[in-house]
Amino acid sequence: MTSGPVLVPILGDQLSHALSSLADRDPADTVVLMMEVSEETTYVRHHKAKIVLILSAMRHFAAELRARGWTVDYVALDDPASTGSFTGELARAVDRHGARGVQVTEPGEWRVRQAMDGWRDTLGVRVRILPDTRFLCPLPDFFAWAGARRELRMEYFYRDMRRRTGLLMEGDKPAGGRWNFDAENRGAAEPGLVPPLVPGFEPDAITQEVITLVEQRCAGHFGSLDRFAWPVTAAQAETALEAFLTERLPLFGRYQDAMLTGQDTLYHSLISPALNLGLLDPLAICRRAEAEWLAGRVPIEAAEGFIRQIIGWREYIRGMYWLEMPGLAEANHLEATRPLPEFWWTGETPMRCLAEAVRTTRDNAYAHHIQRLMVLGNFALLAGIRPQEVSDWFLAVYADACEWVELPNVAGMALHADGGRLASKPYAASGAYIDRMSDYCGSCRYKVKQKTGPDACPFNALYWHFLARNEARLAGNARLFQPYATWRKMSADKQAEYLASAEAFLTTLEPARPGWAR
Repeated sequence: MTSGPVLVPILGDQLSHALSSLADRDPADTVVLMMEVSEETTYVRHHKAKIVLILSAMRHFAAELRARGWTVDYVALDDPASTGSFTGELARAVDRHGARGVQVTEPGEWRVRQAMDGWRDTLGVRVRILPDTRFLCPLPDFFAWAGARRELRMEYFYRDMRRRTGLLMEGDKPAGGRWNFDAENRGAAEPGLVPPLVPGFEPDAITQEVITLVEQRCAGHFGSLDRFAWPVTAAQAETALEAFLTERLPLFGRYQDAMLTGQDTLYHSLISPALNLGLLDPLAICRRAEAEWLAGRVPIEAAEGFIRQIIGWREYIRGMYWLEMPGLAEANHLEATRPLPEFWWTGETPMRCLAEAVRTTRDNAYAHHIQRLMVLGNFALLAGIRPQEVSDWFLAVYADACEWVELPNVAGMALHADGGRLASKPYAASGAYIDRMSDYCGSCRYKVKQKTGPDACPFNALYWHFLARNEARLAGNARLFQPYATWRKMSADKQAEYLASAEAFLTTLEPARPGWAR
């Protein structure tokens, strides 16, 4: 038995000093291993800004660990001796340090967990995999909750999480007398709306070094680095959070579903990349938001809507990912087979809503949740684009996209590929929804109020085309009773007109050229 140190690998989304794998360790008897491996930057061809964010945050976190007395063995992306994989680098580090064991916090992604489970057989030392205590609902608790129910709806899970955390509770009752204030959080876009600026962070020497590295090694990847300003340390993330809580949270709820041309952030928090990397603590964030409401600075609908996204949706999505994997990765309940269009990468489309969503994604590695769900996701659903290609795209292009959060949102919520395990109905909508919630349609080449023909908004005919081709699978859904009743009341000529208009548009879609995503 070797007398060497215990090796503690810390992954790029585990940048928390309270990480479970560090909690019981003595720095004198521990080597922290951090690895920038090419496999992780290229299993999908991630947005350049996403790669810079993760690598810069890792390097800053390594410096913090060293300042706190930890020994850190750091493998850089351009290390000529690197094997390019977690398993290969861990094996090298075990030999390099004569480690007597490995202690690691469970990963967020299925494929990495499969690799970890194999370490016990390949490394020749004891491997201890610990739960990720940064989440508020341990996975065994979620599985128990799910196992006791026929329908796994987020709203009921969220109520349990409110009770568990005590957030926005008055005894055993919800504050304000309601669990959910979503009805107050659907304000449409207002021309001239000028939200406060989101704080940006000038790249320091470490980040500049990473930018140079990524521009050299990932030149063909999607995205721009010209506006890189994401927080890469916990201190910067705290500054970003404070600015949101004081300047944008009061109107976050009202405008969280709104879309305005050129207004890429509106009143959103933009803290999800930092939160998913481990730079912020989810419960602490929610306590801060609750405090703003208690102090009378924020309306309850804004605080509740924001807190629901973190302790409700985020925790629920993580649980559903681990409950449904690995089948979720290949799910395709609606048998969608169309390839991803090229314009999802180039943004070259006359559809203003989609062009804007791709533009902000390219420029910022960010688009807010309604752009993702009701513009991009809605289009992919209506057009019948293969879920795996859509998921690869979302995973590649967004700074906050870890598979555990991206895949259930795309395959389950946006594309109904799981057959309704996650969402009670497909999130399908015509152009009227986008017109109501945005200013895009007024400057679009297509006419949103025109239903069919070459000048009509493509979403209008695609909506009925989607319902018609999926009638055998979806007609029994109670929440689609009214749309199907409307479809059946249409004359055969009107139905044929919608279907022909949709088919004519679909023939114009050029498939993405190979190599964009993988």
